[in-house]
Amino acid sequence: MLESVLEFDDVRLNFGAETIYDKLSFKVRAGEFLCILGPSGCGKSTSLRLMGDLLPPDGGDLKVTGLPPAEGWRKLAYVFQSPRLVPWRNALGNVILGMELRFEGMAKAEMREKAKDLLSLVGLGNDMEKYPAMLSGGERQRVAIARALSVDPEIILMDEPFSALDLNTRRRMRAEIIRIWEQTGKTVIFVTHDVEEALVLANRILLLSNKPTHVLETLTLDEARPRDLDNSPTLARRKEHLIALFRQLEESAGNGAAD
Repeated sequence: MLESVLEFDDVRLNFGAETIYDKLSFKVRAGEFLCILGPSGCGKSTSLRLMGDLLPPDGGDLKVTGLPPAEGWRKLAYVFQSPRLVPWRNALGNVILGMELRFEGMAKAEMREKAKDLLSLVGLGNDMEKYPAMLSGGERQRVAIARALSVDPEIILMDEPFSALDLNTRRRMRAEIIRIWEQTGKTVIFVTHDVEEALVLANRILLLSNKPTHVLETLTLDEARPRDLDNSPTLARRKEHLIALFRQLEESAGNGAAD
């Protein structure tokens, strides 16, 4: 297994006359849970589009499992903010759909058994026949996670997947995704704007700057899970530090707008 499964090396990106990334560089290690944190509009979600070959960079080098994104995208799977489930398929059918779209020639019986196993993994073993309208928001996201796992990716890209859920459901889903990550050993790249969420989930946090975006700071987290921010002095200090940096970024963006 590669030490680094994903690399940004001096990646540059422009949207028209606006510079989004100015030599953005970072690496993601195999099996780690990386959170990409940053202010609104800094290009957090855009980084996932580059990884998946949905958007070409304007410069620099980008590798997914050692390959350019046009070749490495099959090693990836996405979980979006919205579950994006097909309403006329039940939970089992939605997970199977991921395999149907990715794999040619895979036996339907094999797909069905794999989908059952994954729905059990995400805690929906008794809800496989339910349609999306019958599931809660958290349950629909569990189906989306099972669908992502169904294509056996090396890397799972998660774009603020819990932001539309209520607070209690978000907390439960955070615990669930850590459990699933620990059981599967997948590499997870998780985009969020929530400082607490990043501190609860990540092995490592990349804090991105305002545009033109670069890595402002990297934090490595060794604290055992489950993490309790209210009763950990170390995590509390890290939270204060990140909030202070966010405040500086907001003030800097405000001053730039005034200029």
